[in-house]
Amino acid sequence: MKLKFGIIGFGKIGQLRKRVIEELGIGEVIALADPNINSFDIDSSIELFTDYQELIKLDIDAVIVATPNFITSQAVIDSLLAGKHVFCEKPPGRNLNEVKEIEKIFSKTNNLVLKFGFNHREHFSVREAKKIIHNNVLGEIMWARGFYGKSGGENFENEWRSDKNLAGGGILLDQGIHMIDLLNYFLGDFDEVKSFVTRSFWNIGLEDNAFAIMKNKQNKFAVFHSSSTQWKHLFRLELFFENGYMILSGLLTGSLSYGTETLIIAKRNFSDKGQPNEEELFFDEDKSWYFELNDFYSCIVNNSQVIQGTIYDALKAMELIEKIYENKNF
Repeated sequence: MKLKFGIIGFGKIGQLRKRVIEELGIGEVIALADPNINSFDIDSSIELFTDYQELIKLDIDAVIVATPNFITSQAVIDSLLAGKHVFCEKPPGRNLNEVKEIEKIFSKTNNLVLKFGFNHREHFSVREAKKIIHNNVLGEIMWARGFYGKSGGENFENEWRSDKNLAGGGILLDQGIHMIDLLNYFLGDFDEVKSFVTRSFWNIGLEDNAFAIMKNKQNKFAVFHSSSTQWKHLFRLELFFENGYMILSGLLTGSLSYGTETLIIAKRNFSDKGQPNEEELFFDEDKSWYFELNDFYSCIVNNSQVIQGTIYDALKAMELIEKIYENKNF
């Protein structure tokens, strides 16, 4: 069964999602909506709109929402109200209230699928780490450290992501949300947060650094840093267990600037004088985009519930981000 898709927002990610849909063979993209849609070279068989409201009137099964943050939540809500299944890119909104509005509308729908694009969960390093935890190889997790940073770039201050009204938040919401989601994924239930949210360098009205220490209800801890003044791009997630540790270092992304995606695994051994033998696994392929959309498709055709990237995952991420933002000091 092939589905009819519409895509709202045809920038870099919207174009990527279109290609993945076609390569997976799960359906056909029959319509696109973007304010600048006439500037793209697009097959004449696809209907084009500058207003997404016209797109959701069509006889389509599913909508991909890949828009700037100030449009996202309303586009999701309108698509759900039009009876469409929705796949939405991160972040799910500019703030927690916008995501709560999505949840309110979604809770009243019947047989619709709503999935959010937390694609880092589907990277091979993360999938392998989750498998090791599931098999209880290293015992109970005790604490974690997550660092995610990038360099803003020469035009960073003029991008829509640096406009508070359009973006809602800075680096914490834009990129840090991925690490927040992973920390929720591996530990979760954080109920206490100590944080500093600041602007260190960039001349924008939003944060360029966020630091946090978080504790969950099981008395487990996580240290978190999100930065747009990390002049060398960095992704690093450290997970420490009773019987060893795992380090996820580097990440395969479109820019190829975060280094080789690596999973380091080591078991605790007191005779090694603090230098345990480490096993290194390297990953040279990113199928996260394919795994996500294939899962979205499967949930639609099988009338099953989303397991990864649920509305509750989105709410949990935004709740934690809001707690971190409470200590904004600029």
